[in-house]
Amino acid sequence: MLTVRRAVGPAAKCRARTFFTSPAVGRQRLVILGSGWGGYEILRAIDKKRWNVVIVSPNNYFNFTPLLASCSVGTLEFRATVEPVRRYTPEVVAYTAWCDSIDFKHKKLICMPATSPVAFPDSNQPAGNSDPNHSANAVAGSSEKFELTYDKLVIAVGAYNQTFNVPGVKEHAHFLKDIRDARRIRARVLECFEQANQPTITDADRRKLLNFCIVGGGPTGVEFAAELHDFLHTDLARHYPALARMAKINLYDVAPVILGGFDAGLQEYATSKFKREGIRLLTQHHVERVEPGRMFVTEEGEVNFGLLVWSTGLAPNPLIESITEAKKHERTNRSLLTDGNMNVIMKDTGAPDPDVYAIGDAATIENEPLPATAQVANQQAKYLTKKLNALVRGRAPPPAPFKFHNAGSLAYVGDWEAIFDRTKAERGPKGKETGRLAWLLWRSAYFTKTLSVRNKILVPMYWFLNWIFGRDLSRF
Repeated sequence: MLTVRRAVGPAAKCRARTFFTSPAVGRQRLVILGSGWGGYEILRAIDKKRWNVVIVSPNNYFNFTPLLASCSVGTLEFRATVEPVRRYTPEVVAYTAWCDSIDFKHKKLICMPATSPVAFPDSNQPAGNSDPNHSANAVAGSSEKFELTYDKLVIAVGAYNQTFNVPGVKEHAHFLKDIRDARRIRARVLECFEQANQPTITDADRRKLLNFCIVGGGPTGVEFAAELHDFLHTDLARHYPALARMAKINLYDVAPVILGGFDAGLQEYATSKFKREGIRLLTQHHVERVEPGRMFVTEEGEVNFGLLVWSTGLAPNPLIESITEAKKHERTNRSLLTDGNMNVIMKDTGAPDPDVYAIGDAATIENEPLPATAQVANQQAKYLTKKLNALVRGRAPPPAPFKFHNAGSLAYVGDWEAIFDRTKAERGPKGKETGRLAWLLWRSAYFTKTLSVRNKILVPMYWFLNWIFGRDLSRF
């Protein structure tokens, strides 16, 4: 918005004129909720000249989640794993906001800004529509909420971290789902070492501070444990030799094995490697509650920690919980049921809504449950983008329902080694790899999947720089 003020007369009174961008004329409005693996892929590939695209997300960036564990210990810098939503504005309209509710009947969304509220002493609620994008309207009776209408809606809001209602987890544990989580973890690891380095504390307290606990034996927990182990035994061992010898890594899980979705042989490989490297695997252990600096485990009792990372699955997004008009997955209740074309199935009619789609962790295809992975969300987004682009161009959309093609699973296990599981792959050779070859495949896969040219340069550059000079131990 551009405001021009000019002085009038000796009293120098001010008069303001406001210039707004014109709204798109004659184009259907496509609203995308979320900027994750599903929402951001649609934003990238949708025909922005034919669709009037609006994206609503609490983050104005996309997280490349497979590399968050590397960011959390400084193997990569934070900006190498994010892609800005604003890259596509003003061609699309973007709001940093949460969608609070959906009125399917009237095709309306109620949204709440995810930015800090404006609190100037003389600020007043604007009269009429003050949106510089001419896309949203203020909600009557609210100074913050705004309303959007849509012609087509894509729900790609993802899911939240599952805590299983264990007391204290949200307050005292760290999650690893967002770049901000990685930044907090990195700062806390370095803080633990700086605290333990103070001459005023005992060795017993040092061991408590340098006890790092991870709850969740899936790929996220395993890869973070591996990255933390590398960090401890390279840069931290070089600069804090006495303290690094006191540090311990503990990986807890309620299941009998780690990496439950992988081939049994690969599970055994990762388990054996972790045990050799001194990472304690505590399977079939149950956390009862978490307090500041300690947690209580049924099988162990009180466990002190300097850092607790919690990665135990997915919980429903509040928006999905608030929706009562659509069918939901009966067992988890964290996702909307869709048909094979990704249209949300409504409860009253039992039929799919032709104007509402759901993808990723927020959706489950009826009678065809798929794993909650980035791979699934990304493939669904590509399928839906082709469908939407065909619709707006006046062509028949793809008649075939969505079909997931498993490309395999990767996990880093430390010391330049990884595991690669293609035993369930539907295309190409099947098989599995371990060790350095799997590590090369792991790095090359994530390098090629990195979205922008900028990050295709930054990611290998940081890998190379940290290999030569080591990770940065500055805490700020």
